[in-house]
Amino acid sequence: MVQDIQIREARDEDREFVVELMQAALSPYYGGDHKAHAARIFSTHISGGIDRIGHFSSEQKMFILTVNGARAGMIHLVGKRQETYKISPLILAQQYRGKAGLGSRLLSFAEDYAVRNGARQIYCTVAEENTSALQFFLRKGYLPAGRSASHYKEGITEVMLYKLWTSREYDEQFDRENISVVPCEEHHKPQVTEVLLQVLPEYFRGVDESWVRALFDGYDRRSTRDVNAKFKLIFVAEDRGNTVLGVAGATPKKGEPIKLMPFIATTLPAFVALLTDIPFALKSYGRKLYMHITPSVEETVALQRRGWRLDAAMPAAYHQDRVTQQWSFDITGEDFMRQIRVKQNFLRQIKDGEKTLEVRVGYDNIKTIQPGERVRLASGREEQVIRIRDVRYYGSFDEMLEKEEASRIASGLSREAVRSLLKEIYPESKEKLGVVVLDIQPDDQQAATRLPSSPAT
Repeated sequence: MVQDIQIREARDEDREFVVELMQAALSPYYGGDHKAHAARIFSTHISGGIDRIGHFSSEQKMFILTVNGARAGMIHLVGKRQETYKISPLILAQQYRGKAGLGSRLLSFAEDYAVRNGARQIYCTVAEENTSALQFFLRKGYLPAGRSASHYKEGITEVMLYKLWTSREYDEQFDRENISVVPCEEHHKPQVTEVLLQVLPEYFRGVDESWVRALFDGYDRRSTRDVNAKFKLIFVAEDRGNTVLGVAGATPKKGEPIKLMPFIATTLPAFVALLTDIPFALKSYGRKLYMHITPSVEETVALQRRGWRLDAAMPAAYHQDRVTQQWSFDITGEDFMRQIRVKQNFLRQIKDGEKTLEVRVGYDNIKTIQPGERVRLASGREEQVIRIRDVRYYGSFDEMLEKEEASRIASGLSREAVRSLLKEIYPESKEKLGVVVLDIQPDDQQAATRLPSSPAT
């Protein structure tokens, strides 16, 4: 039977449906008088959508989803003066849940409405115990910003979720820069010193040339792997021209946490590159990572997108005018796996099954990939878990292209176009490391989205 699915503004005759729906759906997870709440927001919508008593609301709109003329669900949208929208709430009637993608339709409608009205962000809160609703928003790309125990109801933990729309320039920035994350070598040290001394003193007092020398001294002790010797590991993010764009130092501690200090980058793609590549590289050194950092808005989004947790905010800890934040990341959990960065357009080809070969050069971390391994591929803002079917090795791109099908590497491109693309990404010095071909397929069992395991500070 063909279903007629419509979404329309709520009308007077929808009042009882909305009140009863909100009462039934919200009572298990929220305290308070839900019928009174429903009546108030419904009346605000009917009277023109202007909240006369709210401080920050610019409008309140309610929409009804119908299936073959029958009411099946509702969504209430609150426009904010800060150019954001809140979903408060989205509910399907019990008999319509999990059917015909109705929840997805309502959410897509809400997002389109918010974008048309100039919103830069849309957000909501969901009870952690309401697992189906929480997983729904996570699947739709909403990021967990934090959680609060017993927030709206005693014993119920509330999770705040958001989606921040980014511009085409944001995606192009990640697709334009080709960045490698590698262990620091002797020739990197002058650039590393320059980057550290240019950036860090603004956020951390006490950083000078002697501090940098102590960092390198600790790096020289790395072969000891003795935590009491305070040995360091240093990684750099460099572009195709070997310009250092970011630096991360790692210090394994007693009890097996690993402190990342410094952790800085001069570009957002370099920051994300370090954030993505380093955790798996440090897996054999401890059980969790933590860093002290003063992140920008974009860096905060990147931390949350990669599953990092905000532990604490420390006013004037390292600098009298700065609030330093501690973020941490578990590298022992069941859903922890190697992450590999890919361009946005290639990730979409992989998701669609059009790209089944991923080509890399022979960095140490790439050469450890094994058939059967599950790997998380990540672009600037999307992810896809894949399974490695096979790993093949070649001496050069030309040798590889003699054996492998070019269209499986980049859909629609010829052999010569793929060769040019690879040469653009990797200079000759990197090609000499050897060429690794990963035969991949999307994994049916996507890894769960990480949630912070304690309230965000």
